Amino acid sequence: MKKALISDWYYVNGGAEKVIHSINSVWNDFDHFALIDFLSDEDRNFILNGKKVKTSFIQKFPTVKKNHRKFLQLFPIAIEQFDLSDYDLIISSSSAVAKGIKVKKEQLHICYCHSPMRYAWDLREQYLEDAGLTKGLKGLYAKFVLDKMQKWDLSNSENVDYFIANSKYIAQRIKKTYNKDSVVIYPPVDVDFFSLEETKEDYYLTASRLVPYKKIQLTVEAFNELPDLKLIVAGEGPELEKLKKVAKSNIEFVGFVENKKLRSLMQKAKAFIFAAEEDFGIIPVEVQACGTPVIALSKGGTLETVVENQTGIFFDEQTAEKIKEAVIHFGTKNFDPKIIREHAIKFSKQRFENEIREFVDIKFKEYQQLLKAR
Repeated sequence: MKKALISDWYYVNGGAEKVIHSINSVWNDFDHFALIDFLSDEDRNFILNGKKVKTSFIQKFPTVKKNHRKFLQLFPIAIEQFDLSDYDLIISSSSAVAKGIKVKKEQLHICYCHSPMRYAWDLREQYLEDAGLTKGLKGLYAKFVLDKMQKWDLSNSENVDYFIANSKYIAQRIKKTYNKDSVVIYPPVDVDFFSLEETKEDYYLTASRLVPYKKIQLTVEAFNELPDLKLIVAGEGPELEKLKKVAKSNIEFVGFVENKKLRSLMQKAKAFIFAAEEDFGIIPVEVQACGTPVIALSKGGTLETVVENQTGIFFDEQTAEKIKEAVIHFGTKNFDPKIIREHAIKFSKQRFENEIREFVDIKFKEYQQLLKAR
């Protein structure tokens, strides 16, 4: 069985890349494809076992490393130019265009879907607003491009034989967007690395890339109103300087921190604040594996990973006031770090690898039998 694994892109070691790392732990003979590849040697060794990636023509554009999303209108053309006709099994890891790869009838294509393309669907208006493309000729052109992306994305969902969703939340969106059923296999979490710490210190933590949809500003605004409580913000991104300007003295920005330092911050935090609406959200599970409770928005994947009053609490709106109220309410609660960690272990890497192996093996055998019967 000749196998190809195609991803949207490689430039950071995030949640999607952790999924690919685990898939490579199950099968070590994939050939790899992506629109672009700017991984460091360290990340390449972890994610891809050091393998090289065949990239698209977009890789050669001089400014692509700084901002690949400005070439959005070219993504469909680029992904369709890959020739994967020699492969028996194609797995796509997709939150954008990877699932749009061209396939033949005798090839099995399984898509691990992190999300239907957010630019074209549910984050369309936010994408246009953040990019300053709501008005004028540029705005009209951007809307035209996204309309075309919607049609292309919907049409190319037919190239997928089986969808795997990373959460029930995404399974519902796959059904709504593509009218396709999917099986849910939660992403892998390294619960061995994120180990239990029962002794907590007197600070709250939030960590992510500092971009608008993560809603870190709301958390900062909430803690501005809670001057007796300390908040640590870990991460870098375009909003960092703006956040520093509005934050009061009880809020500390530590920038990018390497994995062991971040783990230590997670282990010792009183609680982790998670204000984003995520498709799954690996970091809240990593935090729980440390025995640390989560204060989270009650939307998206966290509804499947956080158990209210056992491993954390929820707030129901993305506002600073609701976060503030949740933090105050959290102060009246007691949580058992051992129970929190026990819950997180359900999302382990070993569980993911067993489930993905079983699903792919069964579907490939079924597909081969179907081809023989034709």
